[in-house]
Amino acid sequence: MKCPYCKTANTRVVDSRPGKIELEVRRRRECQSCSRRFTTYERVEQVPVMIIKKDNRREEYDREKVLKGIKKACEKRAISMDLIENLVDGIERDLREINEREVSSKVVGEKIIQALKQVDDVAYVRFASVYREFKDITDFIQELKGLLPKDGHTLDRMSETADDG
Repeated sequence: MKCPYCKTANTRVVDSRPGKIELEVRRRRECQSCSRRFTTYERVEQVPVMIIKKDNRREEYDREKVLKGIKKACEKRAISMDLIENLVDGIERDLREINEREVSSKVVGEKIIQALKQVDDVAYVRFASVYREFKDITDFIQELKGLLPKDGHTLDRMSETADDG
């Protein structure tokens, strides 16, 4: 491993421990030439999962895209970045466990929706409104009805008002 500072290949591992995600090792290294320390991560290289989009285009699974969508849904909510990262890790792990080289974007979207539903109702509805392409307030009300206890009378009155408007 080359030192990122002086570019020599004379480095040694000072400490090794499991990384944040499964199948990852975090290593602290020290350059024998300049004595500076740096961290490297070793990960198992996995076969890329291809996502089949709505228009049948295929693109490689992009963790950052999933992370960005979840962060946007969780904006201004009391949800830690650690929890968001764990959601993305879980979704990625689930996709790899499907053991298919190609997965529909619908599968990815539903996995995100299920993860958000367990964490925060507002983040869930925010993501669902974009993902499921809600057209009007009636779509929101239908989605909210599924979140309320069975005696959700308040939402029934809101629905009647929306139908009248």
